[in-house]
Amino acid sequence: MEAAKVSKPDVSTVYAVDLSQRPVPQGDAAREKAALLQLARRMHDAPGEMLPRFVELAMELTGGISAGISLLEQTEPSPVFRWHHLKGILSPFNGATTPRDFSPCGITLERSATTLTIHPERVYDWIPPGLSLPEVLLVPLYIGRTEPLGTLWIVADRIGHFHCGHGATMQELAGFIGIALKMVRSEQELQQALEQQELLTREMSHRLKNLFTIVDGMIRISARSTDNKDDLVALLSGRLHALAAAHSLVRPSFSDVQGAASNLAELLSIVTEPHEPPATGGRRRLSLRGPSVLCGEQSVNGLALVFHELATNAAKYGALCSENGRVDVLWQIDGDDLSITWSEDRGTQISIPPASKGFGSTLVEATVTHQFGGTLSYDWRPVGLSVNIVMPLSILAR
Repeated sequence: MEAAKVSKPDVSTVYAVDLSQRPVPQGDAAREKAALLQLARRMHDAPGEMLPRFVELAMELTGGISAGISLLEQTEPSPVFRWHHLKGILSPFNGATTPRDFSPCGITLERSATTLTIHPERVYDWIPPGLSLPEVLLVPLYIGRTEPLGTLWIVADRIGHFHCGHGATMQELAGFIGIALKMVRSEQELQQALEQQELLTREMSHRLKNLFTIVDGMIRISARSTDNKDDLVALLSGRLHALAAAHSLVRPSFSDVQGAASNLAELLSIVTEPHEPPATGGRRRLSLRGPSVLCGEQSVNGLALVFHELATNAAKYGALCSENGRVDVLWQIDGDDLSITWSEDRGTQISIPPASKGFGSTLVEATVTHQFGGTLSYDWRPVGLSVNIVMPLSILAR
C-alpha cells in the first residue's frame, strides 16, 4: 500500500453520511467503563501493549470486522500514515503506508473530529482491489491535546452499522490513550534523565578518586625531596595550582565523547600563564605554536604537571629568570606521534649539565615515559635548555 502518484478525484461522496443523524441504541456504560479500566491496567503493567489492546477493544465495543491504527510519519518527499496493530480482515496489511494528503486518515486529522466514510475503496485507488469496506469509522489520535499521532479506524461489514454512540465511545478511549501516551513519554524522558545523572555522578566520582590518588602521590614524593615545611608548601602549592588549572579543562562527557577533551594549546596557555609577566611593549616571553590537538581526560593532568615543572625550572634557573629570556614551545604531528619541543633562549648561560636530577626532572621523565609511553631528551645548550618530548597520539587522546 505504498503511496502512489494519482489524480485526486472528488472524494466528497465517501463522506456524505452525517454520523450524528443516526439513532443511538441504549448504551452499555458498564462495558465502556470496563474498557477504560483495562487500558489503565495495561498502561501500568505493560505500556508497550496498550495500543494493541486499544485496537482490540475498539473492535469489541463497536462490533467491527477489522481495526487498526495509522501513525503519522514525517517522511520525504511527503508524509505518510503507517498501519500498526491491525486486527481482522486487514491484518495482512500491517506495516503498509498510505498517503497523508490523500486518505481518510488525513481528512480526519484535518477535521480534528470523528469521521465516517462509505466505501472508500471506490475513490482511493491505493486500496488493494477486491477489498470491500462498506463503512470505516475514523477517530483522530493526539498525544496530549495538540500533537497529532494518527488515527484509529474501524471497518464495519454493512452500511448503517456505526452510530454517534460508537463515535463518542471511541473518542473517550482515544482521549485516554492520548493522555496515557503522554504520561509514558514523560516517564521515559524522566528515566533517561535519571540514567544520565547517575552516569555523570559515577564519572565524577571516578575523577575525584583519580585526583586524590595523584595528590596523595605528590605529597609523599614532595615530602621526601624537601627539608622543611616552607619548601614543601611552596613545592606543593605550585603543582596543585597546575593540577587545578588542568582539571578545570575537563568537562563532563557522558553525552558527548569529545566533551572531555581539551585543546593542547589551551592547556599549555593556562599552565604557563603564571610565568608570563605583564607584557611590556607587546612582547611576550612565552610562545606557543602548533596544530590543534585534543587531549583526553587522563592525559590533561599529566601534561599539566610536566609543563608546570618545565616552566617552574625555567623561572628558577633558566630563561624565565632573565628579563630578556624567552621560551618557545613548538609542537607538530609526525605520523602517529606528537612531537613537542621546549626551547629556552637568552637565559642563564649553561656551562655544564646538572650533575643530578631533582624531583621535578624525575617527575617529568616518569610521566612522559610511564604514563604516555613516550620518549624524552634534553639538549643542554649554552644559550638555554631544549627539551624534546615525543608521545603517541592514541595515548594522548585518552
